[in-house]
Amino acid sequence: MLKKLLQYGVPLIISIGLCYLLFTGIDFNEMIETIRNECNFWWIGLALFISLFSHLFRAMRWRIQLRALNINVPLVPLVYSIFGTYAVNLVFPRLGEVWRTTYISQRQNASFTAVFGSMVADRMADTVTVLVLTLSTFLLASGAITQYLAQNTALYEKVIALISSPWLWVAFVAFIALTWWILAKKRDNKIVAKIIEFAKGLWVGFAAIAKMKGKGQWLILTFAIWGCYFIQLFGAFFAFKETSAVVENHGIIAVLVCFVFSSIAMGVPSNGGIGPWQWAVIFGLSIYGLPTNGISLAFANLVLGSQTILLIILGIYTFAAIALEKRRNAPLKS
Repeated sequence: MLKKLLQYGVPLIISIGLCYLLFTGIDFNEMIETIRNECNFWWIGLALFISLFSHLFRAMRWRIQLRALNINVPLVPLVYSIFGTYAVNLVFPRLGEVWRTTYISQRQNASFTAVFGSMVADRMADTVTVLVLTLSTFLLASGAITQYLAQNTALYEKVIALISSPWLWVAFVAFIALTWWILAKKRDNKIVAKIIEFAKGLWVGFAAIAKMKGKGQWLILTFAIWGCYFIQLFGAFFAFKETSAVVENHGIIAVLVCFVFSSIAMGVPSNGGIGPWQWAVIFGLSIYGLPTNGISLAFANLVLGSQTILLIILGIYTFAAIALEKRRNAPLKS
């Protein structure tokens, strides 16, 4: 019970807490009127259409990894698994990945740990991509970020204090040392043995990237996935005059900064990024002069809200399609 409470309750509390802070003192009617009167919904529709291709490309990339494990899955079920993952994560954060692993492994009669390992590799590829994007963006946008921090000395001092704190690095080293000691000295422990066995199964799926055929195609699809994510946000910037002006005045780097912050925010445990995502985008826009309310708030909520509605629709469609598929394939009763 405690484990489930921590797993599902904490992300929900984070989402509710951040949304509470986000909307405190905000006139909802005014925000709705701003969206209704000032938004060009054509750009929002285009962004949602582009997002569909990111799901398709993700399914295609995962298929390459699964083929390296001799698990041959048709593309349609893989697309369903991606749709379902994001829909489940809206309700139960991080459970979507377990759901799609279970769905594919049961459908193909494949090893759960191998499929799960390939899924972990899929997510690790995203983590590496975000790290590369973050480093590149901070280099490209260092001038604007430095200027913003210079104007907000309290925030700058907190950032420097956190990075230079010896306790942060002591805790990091202690965690690594403790993990190594447990794995090296406590192998006979049943729990540790199960963890090691499970990790070996994950490694089978993760190592498949190194030996799989189609590495070039896999890399191209990785660029395509994240290209869709970026183009989706870039297009949404033109939905409002103020956010469009940010692009005109500061160039594509401004969108890239918001994109990186929002990508990092998706790593915060929450229901579908609700809460952290808006804060990240609003913070990114503030670096380029937009206030943290008004258009910034309307823009962040509209973009994430429309995406969330799309994921709910795709999730309903997915689970209905899977149910129909199971019904068609069910053995006839004599």
